[in-house]
Amino acid sequence: MNDNISGWNEWSVAFEQWNDVSISELHGLMTGLMTACYAPDEQGWATVLEELSFAPLPEPALTLLTEEAEDTVFQLKDKDDAYAYTPLVPDDEHDLYERVMALKQWANGFMTGFGISDCRLTAEENEMLSDLAKIGAIRLAEDEDYEGGEESYLYIYEFARMVPVSFATRKRKSVKELALIAGLPIDAKTTQERQAEGALLKPIPPVVDVMNQHNPS
Repeated sequence: MNDNISGWNEWSVAFEQWNDVSISELHGLMTGLMTACYAPDEQGWATVLEELSFAPLPEPALTLLTEEAEDTVFQLKDKDDAYAYTPLVPDDEHDLYERVMALKQWANGFMTGFGISDCRLTAEENEMLSDLAKIGAIRLAEDEDYEGGEESYLYIYEFARMVPVSFATRKRKSVKELALIAGLPIDAKTTQERQAEGALLKPIPPVVDVMNQHNPS
């Protein structure tokens, strides 16, 4: 899929003046959140991004993100339609290094977006996120050949693409219900306190701190 069809060029233009994270990472964050939530309006997205300590989006970028989220939720709600989902990464006219780094960033964004949804995971989903975390942990110098080349890239791309497809039909909630937005009761126990009491009933997905992902290497 070329950059015009995938939306890469449109996103690049809309987010030209905003560089808190890459467009691939933001697209991954949006996708991860949309596997668990209904698409919010522009104000809802502005609130989510503010709580994640991002700078405000330019109006065209905020509108594009909002529309893309609506399309993504619509696509992922149907298992058959979900198979057509594609991460936002550059096409094969770009250097392999650039594509690998974009997919790495998308993976990290997805884990952040899904992580803040605080959804329960099946054993299979937890394993998929663990494998996705390995993509997010790829380290590659710009002048270094990616091991396995194009064939390896296509393999990890297809795996990453199938993660939101596999998560597609779960029950969704409003972003207003997220602890990130709604806040926690003043007497809420920390994770460490709950662990100490043996009350942690579900595994915590591998969430990558969005603010530590500015360095693509």
